[in-house]
Amino acid sequence: MIRKTAFALLVFITSQTSQAQFKYPPTPEHPVVDDYFGTKITDSYRWMEDMKNPEVLKWFKDQGDFTNSVIKKIPNRDALFNRMKEIHSLAGDDYNYIKQLGDNYYYTKKKKGESIDKLYIRKGLNGTEVLLLDPNTYKKEATITTFNISPDQKKLAVTLSQDGSEVCDLRIMDIESKTFLPENLNPVWSEFSFEFTPDSKAITYTKMSTNDSKSDDFLKHMKSLLHVIGTNPETDKILASKENNPSLNILAEQFPDIAFSDDYSYIILEIGSTKNETLAFYAPYSELKNPKINWKPLIKFEDEITDYQIIGDQLFFLSHKNAPNYKIGLTDIKNPNIDNAKIVIPESKKIVRRLQKSKNFIYYTLTDGIITDRYLMNPKTLESKTIPLPKGSSGAYALNSRENDNLLIFNNGWITPSTTYSFDGASNRLEKSKQFISSGNYPDYSKLYNVKEVEVPSHDGVMVPLSIIYPKNIKMDSSTPCYIMGYGAYGISSRPYYLGDDFMALLEQNIVIAYAHVRGGGEKGADWHKGGQKATKPNTWKDFIACSEYLINEKYTSSDKLIGNAASMGGVLIGRAITERPDLFRVAIIEVGDTNIIRSEITPNGPNQIPEIGTLKNETDTKSLLEMDAQSKVKKGEKYPAVIVHTGINDARVDSWIPGKFAAVLQNYNSSERPILLHVNYANGHFSNDLDVTYNDSADMFAFALWQVGNTKFQIAK
Repeated sequence: MIRKTAFALLVFITSQTSQAQFKYPPTPEHPVVDDYFGTKITDSYRWMEDMKNPEVLKWFKDQGDFTNSVIKKIPNRDALFNRMKEIHSLAGDDYNYIKQLGDNYYYTKKKKGESIDKLYIRKGLNGTEVLLLDPNTYKKEATITTFNISPDQKKLAVTLSQDGSEVCDLRIMDIESKTFLPENLNPVWSEFSFEFTPDSKAITYTKMSTNDSKSDDFLKHMKSLLHVIGTNPETDKILASKENNPSLNILAEQFPDIAFSDDYSYIILEIGSTKNETLAFYAPYSELKNPKINWKPLIKFEDEITDYQIIGDQLFFLSHKNAPNYKIGLTDIKNPNIDNAKIVIPESKKIVRRLQKSKNFIYYTLTDGIITDRYLMNPKTLESKTIPLPKGSSGAYALNSRENDNLLIFNNGWITPSTTYSFDGASNRLEKSKQFISSGNYPDYSKLYNVKEVEVPSHDGVMVPLSIIYPKNIKMDSSTPCYIMGYGAYGISSRPYYLGDDFMALLEQNIVIAYAHVRGGGEKGADWHKGGQKATKPNTWKDFIACSEYLINEKYTSSDKLIGNAASMGGVLIGRAITERPDLFRVAIIEVGDTNIIRSEITPNGPNQIPEIGTLKNETDTKSLLEMDAQSKVKKGEKYPAVIVHTGINDARVDSWIPGKFAAVLQNYNSSERPILLHVNYANGHFSNDLDVTYNDSADMFAFALWQVGNTKFQIAK
């Protein structure tokens, strides 16, 4: 229960020391007091939540301009950006989303020197490459998010985003003429799936109720539809929705998502949310012709299934029910019985992750949180064997799970750019790919940098994995800056992956880079996720603090050289870390961070987060949410680190006013001489598919951090 109790007169709070050094655009305070089950919280920046208010928009513009005026004074900022591009060019062309249909290959590719992906076809593995779509010919600043090809290969469907927005147009193209058909199936979210029917005459997709991110219905009341190509989208048939299928008990914020089994025997309906666990229904494919589909239960949330695959009538599933490290089970889709399913891979000390398939095989991985081993399972004999990959972390996807057993596997390390392997499950042949790989060469970073994996005791004695990447010539005397990252939400694991060209450019500045695998993630299984969720969420930032203290105690760095970074739901981590321990960090970088948890539930994306963080409608959850809320923990007169808060103005996941309010309260309350900047990108959302946009953001934030930790190349002349 929340009760709004008062508005006060206009108040200006000025931190004299901070404001004297940095003349920020002024931010007025209009205090509002809310009562959260007896706990009263004052929010002086409620007025900023109206992103349609010209005063608010002007404030963001003034803040962004002020930040840009500071950043442009930092020497070598542009050199840092250019170095990111140079390192990226070492890889040559960058391939993504490769799909094989017959002998033809469809893929997106970012050519060397280009900043966005374009869509191509190659007829035969060694055939001539033909450009199908340059998204900039569709709209200025447009990017491709994903695509699909019709079974007859006469059409392609593609989602196109603009200026980093995740709300897309779904367009259908005639491949031969390379022209779009008249219909525009919009708005759709960038991550929603869409699939052609086997006769190539129709497409299933999930449609949003509105593209207005400020609307109360944004990200709510979505519908799964069947569109017959060439007809008016207004006549599309509803396959599943809250209104059309009340018996399914779909919540307004959940989204229905349709897929077909690979042999088109079944239609699968998933009810999507931020929960890791799956809720799914099914029907025979023949039901698609009926006016209304009779959906039957397939998987319940209580089954604690996070992934599944179907081969024929076999349903293989990955579950953590009574198995925190996960297990793989098998049941018959015609008569699914999860509780009494056959367990084909039992729980072990290693964590079972990622269940995938090709036409005839099931694939899964076992990991200790860092090293990943990949296995192939024969679904007939249920026998498994290891795919002999080099040690490291790996990802994989099937080129066409309906037609063949061809996989691309990507082997990674923190400083090892991805190596691509081709694997044929039918012949068990593994080899380095000769196609669809980068054409350039990175240096051997292992000669320059060390990687160390350690475990650090947290506040309660629990051991937290910490990955440390550092120059081989480092002086262990506390003098080296360190950039530590973390996330800790949704059970997402951060296994070793190539840091990226922007972070390699940062590493070149004689800096340590560390990643704290804090609770809330999934590195140590389902219990690791639950250990940083709702009431246990403080473990997330306390683990981060413990890892930061370890780096200081072991003399990798010092508190005067420590840079903390997190993004999105990681805003809870970094926001609470610097409000609980402002003395520990010299710099904080907060990217599109949720730093105002007690207000985020009112945003369009807020109800989606309830399974992860709780709801203000529940008193117990509210106590946890109050503890997570970084904005309300900022103290007037406290000395805070230098902070750069980043937002993309088109962000539909974390509304811009959330990071905006956090920057405002820090500017007004901070008593240190360190700058508090709000970085506003008008060509971005929660992220961007445009490499130049991404690298520009990174260059700004890295240059700011290097300036503040005293790197001589980045000092502003006095």
